[in-house]
Amino acid sequence: MARDAENRFHSDMRRGAERLKREIGYNPTRFMQMLGELGGVGAAKQLLRGGNASDGFTTLWEAGRLELSVEAFVLLPWYRHLFGDHHLDTAQYRLSRHGFDVDRFLRESQRNPPGWVSDDV
Repeated sequence: MARDAENRFHSDMRRGAERLKREIGYNPTRFMQMLGELGGVGAAKQLLRGGNASDGFTTLWEAGRLELSVEAFVLLPWYRHLFGDHHLDTAQYRLSRHGFDVDRFLRESQRNPPGWVSDDV
C-alpha cells in the first residue's frame, strides 16, 4: 500500500505543477527536475529538509495558492504516513507561518478525499 501511496503522491505532485502552469502561469522547472530525479516523496523530503521555504513556496504564497504546495500535500491524511514527524512539523510550521489555515484545508480535503482512499485513513 505504501508504494501505491508513493505513486499517487508523485502523480499528484505532477498534476499540481501542471495546474500551476495553467492557472497562474508559474512553471516550477526545478521542482519538475527534482520529481524526475527523486520521485515525489524524495523531492518533498528534500524540500522539507531545509529551514527555509523554497522559491516555489514563496511564489505560491504570493499567488494565494498554498493549497497546491508540497507542504499542504504532505499533511493530507492519506499521505502523512509517507513522511517523518520532522517533515510534517516543518510543513505545518511553514504553512501556518504564512497565514494558511491548515485545519480548514484538512477539514475540506477530508470531505472530498480521492476515490482510492479508504474510510479508515
